[in-house]
Amino acid sequence: MAAWSAAQYLKFEDERTRAARDLLNAVPLAAPRTVVDVGCGPGNSTELLVERYPEATVSGFDSSAEMLTAARKRLPKVAFAQASAETWTPQAPPDLIYANAVFQWVPDHVAVLVRLAGALAPGGALAVQMPDNLDEPSHRAMRDTAAEPEFAEAFRVPVAREALPPVGSYYDALKLVAARVEIWRTTYHHALADADAIVEWVKGTGLRPFLDRLAQRQREVFLALYRERIAVEYPPQSDGRVLLRFPRLFIIATKAL
Repeated sequence: MAAWSAAQYLKFEDERTRAARDLLNAVPLAAPRTVVDVGCGPGNSTELLVERYPEATVSGFDSSAEMLTAARKRLPKVAFAQASAETWTPQAPPDLIYANAVFQWVPDHVAVLVRLAGALAPGGALAVQMPDNLDEPSHRAMRDTAAEPEFAEAFRVPVAREALPPVGSYYDALKLVAARVEIWRTTYHHALADADAIVEWVKGTGLRPFLDRLAQRQREVFLALYRERIAVEYPPQSDGRVLLRFPRLFIIATKAL
């Protein structure tokens, strides 16, 4: 997969950070000593952690070198490292492991979350937010466009991304290592300028695996066809803007003291 683009991701920083802020507001810890931002991206979520917990030692890691460059520029006093959310293990038990919009990309992530929750310090918390939008028109349109005959060779093997498992799977697994597990879903309705804005949004995330398989000319055709579908699925509101419906799943697992 091509490198993540921090600039593309941050085109909608306010909207993307809203869920990160909501997740943080629900964390039950008043004064954690050590905080880790898993999949920190360009540092927008890490900045929230630093602001809320100014006395804590906050660190972050991401698999993308470009994202880390942006994060270090944004927060030069924070220690950032390159690592994979799938395999990372803390050197010492942290009080808060925070992960905004990363584990939906990790195979068998329920097992990873259980491992991380078990690695927390006593009384610590694992706070996770994941997009739950694979059945939304924005993502169905990706698969429908990839099914067009002209892209048959590129998508002979379909782009694979696992749907989130049932909520009960998270609860049952995390209760093995946590004293309390809270799970909820929030659906955001982001008011964006137009259909093109939705295309720009997903180019930074869900559309990447599709575009990565295509040569430049094919990408242009794919994006044109995809935009046509988006324009139909997201008609303009009275002020000309469109509403991007975006469900997200939130989980907080708190370890016993």
